[in-house]
Amino acid sequence: MSNQESFIDEVTEEVRRDRLYGLFRRWGWVPALAVVAIVGGTAWNEWQKSQESQRAQGFGDAVLSALSASDMEARRAALADVPTSGEDQSTIKTLLTTTAVQSGDAGDTTAARDALLALADRPGQDAVYRHLALIKVMGLGGTGDVARDGAILDELAAPGAPFRGLALEQQALAAIRADDVATAVTLLRVLSEDAETTQSLRSRAAQLMVALGVSPDPA
Repeated sequence: MSNQESFIDEVTEEVRRDRLYGLFRRWGWVPALAVVAIVGGTAWNEWQKSQESQRAQGFGDAVLSALSASDMEARRAALADVPTSGEDQSTIKTLLTTTAVQSGDAGDTTAARDALLALADRPGQDAVYRHLALIKVMGLGGTGDVARDGAILDELAAPGAPFRGLALEQQALAAIRADDVATAVTLLRVLSEDAETTQSLRSRAAQLMVALGVSPDPA
């Protein structure tokens, strides 16, 4: 009986082995293909990262070279020739170019303002880029629409906004131009007491309050 059982076990094992070999012959290409796909995908991702890194480095080098030009006019011209790849680089180039226009003695401020507003209103735009574009619009003198400028400053001055301090200062200046000294002082005190206000902004706020005949010290 034991010999018979041993024979049956051997036959059963042989059948299992044959079935396993059959499965390997039929489906063995599947795991091999999976391995090739994984290796190929990893290699592709690494290549993509390398290309992106090279493009970013090339863009950064071109920007630094443009900004090292001898005068503002030359910087504007050099920045205009910097190639971009992707929305982020295009956004950065627009911000830098409009900064050159704003800082120079000449330049098409209307075109710069339009470019900044278009950048700010771009669908899906990052909030920091949007707010930076809008605060630069205000630095160029605003949109020319008092109501729109007020709405922009309200957005920029919201708690937690990245350029809240600058927006509060702009709101205070607007109130001063409108002869609303009480509102201006209130805004300047808010600016002075905000924990995130920089020292230079706090100093300017104090100087404005003194110029308005109000003590910077709330006491």
